[in-house]
Amino acid sequence: MRILVTGKNGQLGRSIQKIVGTDTKIDNNQSSNDFIFVGREELDLSSEGNISHYFSNNDKFDIIINCAAYTAVDKAEQEVELANQINHLAVKQLASIANEQQAKLIHISTDYVFDGESNKPYIETDTTNPINVYGKTKLAGEQALKEIMPTDATIIRASWVYSEFGNNFVKTMLRLGKERDELNIVSDQIGSPTYATDLASVILEIIKNKKFREMDQTTQIYHYSNEGEISWHEFTQEIFKIAKIDCKVSPITTQQYPTPAKRPGNTLMNKDKIVGIFSLDTPDWKESLNTCIRPC
Repeated sequence: MRILVTGKNGQLGRSIQKIVGTDTKIDNNQSSNDFIFVGREELDLSSEGNISHYFSNNDKFDIIINCAAYTAVDKAEQEVELANQINHLAVKQLASIANEQQAKLIHISTDYVFDGESNKPYIETDTTNPINVYGKTKLAGEQALKEIMPTDATIIRASWVYSEFGNNFVKTMLRLGKERDELNIVSDQIGSPTYATDLASVILEIIKNKKFREMDQTTQIYHYSNEGEISWHEFTQEIFKIAKIDCKVSPITTQQYPTPAKRPGNTLMNKDKIVGIFSLDTPDWKESLNTCIRPC
């Protein structure tokens, strides 16, 4: 099977490559999977014309895994058009192309489709109500995908994604912790981190699943993150503990740290659906954080 992975230079794309290895032809269930990884230089999701050109000049794919996204949450408040193109219109176009090619589509979304006002973990059918441009464009992408592909697509909402690659909260804290004696970190935003390698492993498990490979399966939304419930402040404390960084971490409120984009207060997500259907073992957030930081 030919499997296209977009966003090859991003956290998730690189994590999938890390697992697949240099040999992009891996054998699952007696069928050979040929992975093709593309980045902005090959497939620019900010350009409708570039997307059309890429697929017109390449053989058909059996599965498209869309790891690419506009993820600069604060910057999106000013770059609304670009965020909407990549997170919404490009997803709509990919869904149309997947339909034409009779390909499966796996799309990565976010916990920021919720407003964070819930007092319990969100399930997939809970009401969405994004409070910033990033969340609104990601939700628009989800809705466009479901409208065009009522079958044969999978949407995975992930939260607080980090890895050894690219720019993310963990790498930023590791850098700042070495540069400063004290940091003030928000303690009233609650969620669960997602180690990109764990999410990549889940995606690879899904594409091996026999039911997933059957055509005309109803499009599904799943929630995924590591296990646990923490604040950004607690996350930072554990990062410094594992990395043995001597830096004081003081808790502050969201109100004390204003940002261009509003953040939801509680985006914990219930993972029972994806864990049950695909028989997954979900690592604890501390365990995965340790795996990520120790080799650094």
